[in-house]
Amino acid sequence: MLSYPADLSEWGRFQVEKPSFRAFLRKTRETAAIGDVWEEFVGVGCCGNTLDVPLRVERVDGGSEMGADTEIDYDVREACGLEGGWRVQSADGPTRN
Repeated sequence: MLSYPADLSEWGRFQVEKPSFRAFLRKTRETAAIGDVWEEFVGVGCCGNTLDVPLRVERVDGGSEMGADTEIDYDVREACGLEGGWRVQSADGPTRN
């Protein structure tokens, strides 16, 4: 179980919850331990701005090794001041509303 901050935009949530992003995590992370924080790049806008999201490991069931069969679920944790509403994806930037 990974968590992302409550102030992650809808666009950011869409990015981390995609099957392709979960597959990326399975391929790039060998282990997961409770409390690990992974700063993950989730996208770049047309003007070159990037969005990096701090994902935190909240729970591990069945061992710490990650692989092709590892299931990844998400939970939402407290906001952390994440600036996810950058203007490169839309006129006002993606927001939670």
